[in-house]
Amino acid sequence: MAVLEVVNLSKSYGRIKALDQLNLTIEAGNLYGILGPNGSGKTTTLGVILDILKPDSGSYTWFDNQYGDKARIKIGSILETPNFYPYMNAKQNLEIVRQIKQVDEVNFDELLELVNLAHRKRSRFRTYSLGMKQRLAIAATLIGEPEVLIFDEPTNGLDPQGIAEVRSILTRIAGMGKSVIMASHILDEVEKICSHVAIIKKGRLLATGPVGAILSSDITVEVAADDMERLQILLESKSFVNKITKEKKWLECLVDQEVNVSEFSSMLFREGVTPTHLVARKRRLEEEFLEITKNG
Repeated sequence: MAVLEVVNLSKSYGRIKALDQLNLTIEAGNLYGILGPNGSGKTTTLGVILDILKPDSGSYTWFDNQYGDKARIKIGSILETPNFYPYMNAKQNLEIVRQIKQVDEVNFDELLELVNLAHRKRSRFRTYSLGMKQRLAIAATLIGEPEVLIFDEPTNGLDPQGIAEVRSILTRIAGMGKSVIMASHILDEVEKICSHVAIIKKGRLLATGPVGAILSSDITVEVAADDMERLQILLESKSFVNKITKEKKWLECLVDQEVNVSEFSSMLFREGVTPTHLVARKRRLEEEFLEITKNG
């Protein structure tokens, strides 16, 4: 089932077109990353689907309309910096959220355990680090047992430990069967934890699908030799080499995934070319992202 269907969504701020006929389908159970550079329309997209912003045109549907106008109570979200009462502790702040959401009963200890804050449940919010504040906000989104969680740049401003903790928590939440939608401009973040990704730029969808499908199956090979001109001519003659890019110290080649580095090296030696540099690596989302958005 699609938890969210976005159809031809457009939104402008004066002359700036934040969303341009955006179409998006998010299936239940996915940890879905909306990836794009700053100013690409990610936050505007989240604002519209949470009914905070009104689109100029287009539409969106939650849960195939099965909840009608009650769909919002099935969604938990963080869009801005977490705000709680600084003089209250974690449990007291979560109790206020419970009352606002009109939820009858909540196991606060279980929520705080999930976000690694059980040991600080009675500490005042103002004593929390930025990462702890973010984790408390994640706990708050889970009150009422929503089916979908939405986060806008959830690791923004965090140190490496805080980033790792938030990533782990989001992965655990997705493992509980909930759908997670996460906007981010950080490629590594999306690649490490998301099952699916949508890449947007200037409010337009450029690519979408499972992370594994967006990632090219090609292997990237960095190779150099004393005679770089002869090396390039040789590589250009090989059918398994799909693309060659000149870097400062080597040629970067996209080769078929079936080709391993030892076969590649043996081919060079057979042709009388001795490599002085040879490194093979899987093409990463960063390279795909830059390739997709280059002309987008």
